Amino acid sequence: MKRLLSLLLIIFAFSGCSVQQSDMEQALKLRQKIIIADGCTFTAVVTADYIDQVHIFTLACKANNAGDVTFEVLEPETISGITGTIFSDGGKLTFDNTVLAFEHLVDGQFSPVCASWVLIRALRGGYLSACGRDGNYTKVLVDDSYQDDAMHLEIWLDKENLPVRAEILWKGRRILSLEVKDFKFL
Repeated sequence: MKRLLSLLLIIFAFSGCSVQQSDMEQALKLRQKIIIADGCTFTAVVTADYIDQVHIFTLACKANNAGDVTFEVLEPETISGITGTIFSDGGKLTFDNTVLAFEHLVDGQFSPVCASWVLIRALRGGYLSACGRDGNYTKVLVDDSYQDDAMHLEIWLDKENLPVRAEILWKGRRILSLEVKDFKFL
């Protein structure tokens, strides 16, 4: 009986490693595809959590093959039409007599409209710390850098191995979440 139990434990241990390895391979395949593609497009519903208030907005996003992201605000209507481009060394907002009044997050390091850029940057080159199954999704844990104050991302991939949801955490608290729709490679 002890032999049978030991054998079953070994089989379960190796099958779990196999699933985790397969999930990590899926994450690496997505990274490779993002890097070699001409870019991607997607819509992101972004929720910025300031503890005392929450802002929700929808962005139409396009990332190029260098990881720069151009976006247009679709909702809410009061700020729709604002466009912007985010590069690794800065960004640019374009608007006509409209001011975005979002407070900066992560000790003033970036605005919530940068959430789509953080997602693409993490998928392209963040530190993949773990992968596993979460229901029908593959959940990938990524740090945006190797620094002590890195943002941590939890990214859910669908059965086509495309991102459908992401949460950005900093110092253990979720600051941004993204619902990703219509992710397509160019």
